[in-house]
Amino acid sequence: MIESNENLHNTIEDFNEQQRIRREKLAELVSADLDPYQITLFNVDATADQIKANFDEYNGKTVTIAGRMMTRRIMGKAAFANIENADGSIQVYIKRDEVNEDVYNNFKKWDIGDIIGIKGRVFLTQTDEISLHASEISLLSKSLRPLPEKFHGLTDTDTRYRQRYLDLIMSPEVRETFKCRSKIISTMREFLDLRNFLEVETPILHNSAGGAAARPFNTHHNALGSDFVLRIALELHLKRLIVGGFDRVYEIGRIFRNEGLSTRHNPEFTMLELYQAYTDVGGMMELTESMIRYIAEKVCGGTKITFQGTEIDLGKPFTRLSMKDAVKQYSSVDFSEVQTIEQAQELAKRHNIEYKPTHGIGGILELFFERYVEDNLIQPTFITEYPVEISPLAKKMPSDPNFTERFELFIITWEFANAFSELNDPIDQRERFEDQAAKKAAGDAEASDVDEDFLTALEYGMPPTGGLGLGVDRLVMLLTDSPSIRDVLLFPTMKPLQPQSKEETQ
Repeated sequence: MIESNENLHNTIEDFNEQQRIRREKLAELVSADLDPYQITLFNVDATADQIKANFDEYNGKTVTIAGRMMTRRIMGKAAFANIENADGSIQVYIKRDEVNEDVYNNFKKWDIGDIIGIKGRVFLTQTDEISLHASEISLLSKSLRPLPEKFHGLTDTDTRYRQRYLDLIMSPEVRETFKCRSKIISTMREFLDLRNFLEVETPILHNSAGGAAARPFNTHHNALGSDFVLRIALELHLKRLIVGGFDRVYEIGRIFRNEGLSTRHNPEFTMLELYQAYTDVGGMMELTESMIRYIAEKVCGGTKITFQGTEIDLGKPFTRLSMKDAVKQYSSVDFSEVQTIEQAQELAKRHNIEYKPTHGIGGILELFFERYVEDNLIQPTFITEYPVEISPLAKKMPSDPNFTERFELFIITWEFANAFSELNDPIDQRERFEDQAAKKAAGDAEASDVDEDFLTALEYGMPPTGGLGLGVDRLVMLLTDSPSIRDVLLFPTMKPLQPQSKEETQ
């Protein structure tokens, strides 16, 4: 008898029949005092990958492993099964006379998807496959639902994201993506720790939204009788710590923005923000480039990677280009010659670019950048010198107060990082907050409020500081060649399903 995941079910009726049969098998186990759910401990001393990577050391030794049975092939008095765990899979050889006839007969009734434990001797088959010759086998947990058939796997993307546990069971490559995500984040921490940054945690509940241009999620605290928002950025609390005397701080934290979903956007995502006293936007540029290169080398084994068929070279010095120069290069429009808002509006009309009455010259420049430049930024590029009106927390350039000491990093046309020389002038900061508040009152849902406590902190004095925000999820997408942010979030935000009927869930 040969079994696999193939053709386990083709219809809801087949699926429900499989469930019924598995529940009957569980009832038989319980009645025979063999309830697998009563097992509380099973001591594992090896994994599939450990055995395969160190075969010379394990060959001939007895080990204990556990995992999910993914395939089984029964040949009378002997059987082969494939056991899979978080680190890989391994073949197990089970002989009736060596595990006890009753145990073997029970094993034949177990199902694909059941979690089992095996004690046995490591050996090499005649076909040179590293395997385990079982001396003891145990059913550790009963799978009451059949797995998707193995040949096609779990192909429905909606199901993959909603039932990530099933996606992880069926797709070893998905597990590898999330292992890689963990390694990327730990390597990020390693890099920053080596540079003497202090990792901190700041509040998720804020009195008002600040630190970014985004629509927040609103909530209410019953005991305090106060409204709060979920944070849209980490920035303002981290800067308070710079005021307090911590010269280098960072946080890798969850951010919440009440905005649409796309292949690059999820309402809940992970951001790295860091702040370093006594440096500027140039220091942040060096740090950003060095950190991404360091992570790529450690995680990917080199600085040349491929994303969706395009080779990206993270080893070369990143290109640096001002926003005005980038717009001139790709649209032939020279904003250095624009002196009035009327001139900027006329240029926008001529190029069929829609703008709002609240857009100044800098805002219209940004619209040109989005239209003509972003899609050309494939290799790593720092876009610098952002207009002051779209940079409320960045220092003005001494040479041109209409622009700021700010950059955004673009790779594969996406924005990955945003950094600047932090504004530490409390008077200037208040004026910009008030300008943002006026825009909010005029209907701009993404404009920020005036944060009086942050202004108070600045009035005590913040040293010259460089700051950086980097999208962790997008970096993971880049380094794992994942086309959608949902592919690198274990549990992406999904629209709730309609409740199923009782018949559908049984």
